[in-house]
Amino acid sequence: MNFSEDEIQRYARHILLPEVGGTGQDALKKASILVVGAGGLGSPVALYLAAAGVGRIGLVDDDVVELSNLQRQIAHVTDRIGQPKVDSAAQALRAINPGTQVDCHNVRLTADNARELVRGYDLVCDGCDNFATRYLVADACALEGRTLISAAVLRFEGQLSTFRPGGPCYRCLYPEAPPAGTTPSCAEAGVFGAVTGVMGTLQATEALKEILQIGESLAGRLLVWDALAMRFHTIALPADPDCALCGAHPTIHDLSAHRHATAPTCRIPAEATHDA
Repeated sequence: MNFSEDEIQRYARHILLPEVGGTGQDALKKASILVVGAGGLGSPVALYLAAAGVGRIGLVDDDVVELSNLQRQIAHVTDRIGQPKVDSAAQALRAINPGTQVDCHNVRLTADNARELVRGYDLVCDGCDNFATRYLVADACALEGRTLISAAVLRFEGQLSTFRPGGPCYRCLYPEAPPAGTTPSCAEAGVFGAVTGVMGTLQATEALKEILQIGESLAGRLLVWDALAMRFHTIALPADPDCALCGAHPTIHDLSAHRHATAPTCRIPAEATHDA
């Protein structure tokens, strides 16, 4: 461990925690995390990862900052409207922690680049806003043996889970995306801004726990939050032996199917919002 005096002061509250200490803080400093989406979820995820001292953070997003984003996407500010989201978010992250390296990937995640991007990081946080990208990220992480922390929000609801190599995976939860056009988008249905903050912060917490190897993982469980009722509940998520991605006889061996995928909406499937 080799911390400067500034780093010791910056991370003092972490180092005081027996579960973290200097060894854990050093693990965070050496870690790399890819954040897919620099929007409502990606903003709090990336900000908290940088503040925590994660050594390298990759940001993937091909969008630009718009006025309608600022109700929830807290990494961006009014003066940066029109800038690429990855550049705007990188500016915010570097302002919080100049010691964190920020990689800006101003591209759309595709079947051609997903595995290479995922392969370059220890862990992936998915904060995208559509099913096509969500399944692409999940498949790429499983194929590359990377842990995925996946979150989703809509209206006043959020959900979160961790998918480790070996399953259960995202397709054990939702084998296939719903048909395009059958569910409303966030732009159509709306999203309560603070909900993205809560779920993104929980997502960052789970990512840090995975790097530090502390606490109880959400692997094998789905956390669902109803903000209006202020109620959390957890659903058991067993591995599906017939899963096309991680089952006994998988049929998904590459990302070729994603080359023809459409970009359906970001709605949380209804079955995830009920107690089990």
